[in-house]
Amino acid sequence: MTIGVEALPLTFVAHALAVAGAVTVLVWNLYYRGGVAWEATNKSLIFNLHPVLMLIGLIIIGGEAIMSYKSLPLKKEVKKVIHLVLHAIAIILGSVGIAAAFKNHNESNIANLYSLHSWLGISIISLYGIQWIYGFIVFFYPGGSAIIRSESLPWHVLFGIFVYILAVGNAALGCLEKLTFLESSGIAKYGPEALLVNFTAVITILYGAFVILSVLGQAPVEDDDK
Repeated sequence: MTIGVEALPLTFVAHALAVAGAVTVLVWNLYYRGGVAWEATNKSLIFNLHPVLMLIGLIIIGGEAIMSYKSLPLKKEVKKVIHLVLHAIAIILGSVGIAAAFKNHNESNIANLYSLHSWLGISIISLYGIQWIYGFIVFFYPGGSAIIRSESLPWHVLFGIFVYILAVGNAALGCLEKLTFLESSGIAKYGPEALLVNFTAVITILYGAFVILSVLGQAPVEDDDK
């Protein structure tokens, strides 16, 4: 399924939204939340790694990985490597982001895996990893037969889009959950930090939408002789 728009221009909008999303999540956690750290007496600084790495890693870099395969006017093998490496980076950053949340909870005597956001997060990173391993084995090394690759590709794309949509939705849910906690702790409901968190969630959703639109857009003509 494709739409009557080239994928490349759609990615330009997505790139701009990616920059905006990275800036807002960094401003939120570095300016309003006091910074990030892996070791700190203020355990909130450890947790702050979670939204930063999940948004920049799993959502933004993961989205760039998806767009790279459809929009770049490069040889298929080159795009395959870019796609694979970016997704690997996304998984690594996402895994560290999840580990930061667990570390914060464990050192703060907070229960783990009690919310819908956390349940979905563990499921998503697991599915993301399975998708990457399958793609590596079938499409990269050792590589399946031409028939297996041909029959697997539509399902690989569909499953990847499904997992990515789940990730974007869960990121927005995470913003809502964190903002609810912050407002319960006293920040103003219409204050600048609350508005910034909401804008971060909106930007995340818009970025995800343009990533999906780029997948549905028309790919550039491939030149396998390049």
